[in-house]
Amino acid sequence: MKALAIDSAVTRLSIAVKNDNKTVSAIYDIGMKQSETLLPAIDYILTKAGVSPRELAYTAICSGPGSFTGLRLAFAALKAIEHAGNIPIYGIPTLETYALPYRELPFSVVPVIDAKKDKFYAAVYDKKNELLPAGDYVLNKIIDILKDKQELLICGPDAELFSERTVDFTGTKKVFVMPFTEVTTSALFTLAEQRIAQNIPPLKDFDGPMYLRASEAEEHLATD
Repeated sequence: MKALAIDSAVTRLSIAVKNDNKTVSAIYDIGMKQSETLLPAIDYILTKAGVSPRELAYTAICSGPGSFTGLRLAFAALKAIEHAGNIPIYGIPTLETYALPYRELPFSVVPVIDAKKDKFYAAVYDKKNELLPAGDYVLNKIIDILKDKQELLICGPDAELFSERTVDFTGTKKVFVMPFTEVTTSALFTLAEQRIAQNIPPLKDFDGPMYLRASEAEEHLATD
């Protein structure tokens, strides 16, 4: 199966192309320069993998939460591929993607992204169960879900920051803080193909990113 996956939810841009049993991937630690990097990077990875856009069986993307700009750019790029070749897009929640490599471990898994304003985008998983759905939470809300857990695994791009902010709470527990080194596109391929096997439909034309929070511009408009 040939497929393209993009994680542009945070400042570290990850892109991969799967050509049957071979995968070519790249990570661009580029800060806020995704707009000038994304399209050349897609073309480069497709070429390296020996796959043309029209050969793709599907594309997969982190659907949010995450960077407003990064999510919009990747959605626009994959929508263009979809319209040109009728290639379905599978949107995978970002926090579900980041948690996947650890879901079989005997710990509560907490994927986190710094949402600023003293809040985190977070979810809590306990193997197959979702204890806290993906949301925009103050720390006390997340801690309340975890208060009876003695072993935790914190992952995602801001795992260390979350651990620092909750040290008074986690100090009495066994906590594993995972560095953000996973090739997240591998999880995107896995989760997209699970959805395909379960006959879950791809994104519709009007579907877009899942932000969980209004942009700063929208918040300003709402208060004017």
